[in-house]
Amino acid sequence: MGQTPRMLQPSLSERHFFGAELRRLRERANLSQARLGAMIRFSADLVRRIETADRFPSREFVEACDRALEAGGALTRLLPLLEESRNSENMRATSPSGSGNADTLLPTHLKEKPGVAGMVVRVPFQPGVLDRAALDWLNAAADPRPPVVGRPGSPDQVDEEDLHAAEIALTMFRQLDHTHGAGRVHAQVQRYVEGELNRLLANTPTSETVGRHLYTLAAGFFELCGYQAVDTGAHGLAQRRYLRALRLTEAAGDRLYGSYLLAVNIGHLALHCGQPEPARRMALTAVRGSETQATPAVAAALHAVVARTQARLGREDDCLTHLDIAERQLDRAKPKDEPAWIGYFDAAYLADEIAHCFHDLGRPQHTQRHLGDALTALSPTHVRRLAIDTALLASSLATAGRIDDACATAREAVDHAARTTSHRCLQRIVEVQADLEPYRCEPEVREFGEYVRHRLPLAAV
Repeated sequence: MGQTPRMLQPSLSERHFFGAELRRLRERANLSQARLGAMIRFSADLVRRIETADRFPSREFVEACDRALEAGGALTRLLPLLEESRNSENMRATSPSGSGNADTLLPTHLKEKPGVAGMVVRVPFQPGVLDRAALDWLNAAADPRPPVVGRPGSPDQVDEEDLHAAEIALTMFRQLDHTHGAGRVHAQVQRYVEGELNRLLANTPTSETVGRHLYTLAAGFFELCGYQAVDTGAHGLAQRRYLRALRLTEAAGDRLYGSYLLAVNIGHLALHCGQPEPARRMALTAVRGSETQATPAVAAALHAVVARTQARLGREDDCLTHLDIAERQLDRAKPKDEPAWIGYFDAAYLADEIAHCFHDLGRPQHTQRHLGDALTALSPTHVRRLAIDTALLASSLATAGRIDDACATAREAVDHAARTTSHRCLQRIVEVQADLEPYRCEPEVREFGEYVRHRLPLAAV
């Protein structure tokens, strides 16, 4: 009897992602590892080790697999990302460790230029800019000017194959970001945007459909860049990235994705920056501007953000009204009828949003119940979300006076946060310590403070 193939975790690294893609394509072609190895003139053991991420593949191996599996360049296009990952691992292996260095949270491409990182982080979030952006989006023409289409056979045209490769890269970057936080992945995403994505945007699409798809895909990259900027503490940069993504959805005529960016990304950013009123306006504008197009899951996500803003403003009745709408909408959602980018928004994610609402409203028992639902269903690869939600649970337990439980839960949050390079995780651990401050004389709280200083010194207070 053959061995059961080892489960792969594509979100762990570029190498793991490649291994998972190779196995998927090999199994789609109904080939064993030995048969594929014979076809490409490499050993079956090497195929196995590359599939399980024990080895980096060579260029020759990748190109041979691409041909044998008729992947149309999908594997070859991952080569630059693999080579960059291999170089990064080699650099980490030869560099002295510096876990206590604050620079580890900064994007690599900014650390290469002294002073630039600090300037980028200090670029301020500007809530006054948002109302004009929301108004422009609300008044955007329902049928924007179609993308310019190139002549058939023209060189450097963008086709569906180009977009498929970019979608694979975006999927991989999102998975890596969920697992590791932006500190590690941000520079690679930025280089991809500055290189491959900008090349695609500079060239002409083969059809209007391809052009609209390209703009929507580009919006996805800038959304991810914005999310990662939040995760590194660069809130002004995040605002600019999100607004760029919003303009791209206007060019694509993608009203639904635009409403999501306005509420979920820009609204959440405003909340994160302590601006609940602008956040409320953004979320309500998104709701009103997409009423005729919003699918149930998207509508649920939009109303959840409105609820978050109302909770932050202390308006409990309004918050509960929008949470009720969000729950009823999500109950109606059918995954096959929803856009792919909203697929993450399920009952567990809504439970997370509800928990944050109740935490802001000062209702710890409700917070703990909904966080239990969210954490139980959360994928173990979403390490940053595990860290943030576990830390919020610890804060809620502290608010309820359950200090022993709060400290034990907070330790778990620290362990999760230590596996990421995420400014948001550090910030949440700092907030837990602030919530425990009234009990600073308790031995459990003192021990927890020592644990933070040892395990996650950047978050120590």
